[in-house]
Amino acid sequence: MKGLRFIFAGIMFGIIMVKSEAASWYRIQEMFRFQSFQMYGVIGTAVVLGIILVYVIKRFHLKDSEGQQINFQNKDKRWPRYIIGGVIFGLGWGLTGACPGPMFVNFGYGYTTFIMVIIGALLGTYVYGLVRHRLPH
Repeated sequence: MKGLRFIFAGIMFGIIMVKSEAASWYRIQEMFRFQSFQMYGVIGTAVVLGIILVYVIKRFHLKDSEGQQINFQNKDKRWPRYIIGGVIFGLGWGLTGACPGPMFVNFGYGYTTFIMVIIGALLGTYVYGLVRHRLPH
């Protein structure tokens, strides 16, 4: 029964992604070509909403669904790792037209070619797991 709320959240996420056209390969390409600013609005709204929600969680000491305190860990201030990770993520996003959420939304929507993107993402995650101990963390 606990899993139903996650299924419901995933379905809602998929519907929102499709209705806002945030999962559209064409919209993402328009964003990267600076031809349309719709995606910047979607991403900006998500960032602002995230900032507000984190503030509310910290301010009112909210708990998760199981009653546990939500703790935020301080981030490492060394910026090169974020630049390298961002470049890799951005290249993948630009080449495929999808970040992790829209990959699954597009596949679920019937664009079966996205299975190749999902396989590539899973392989990349697997390779990262193999070389993680050699990377600066």
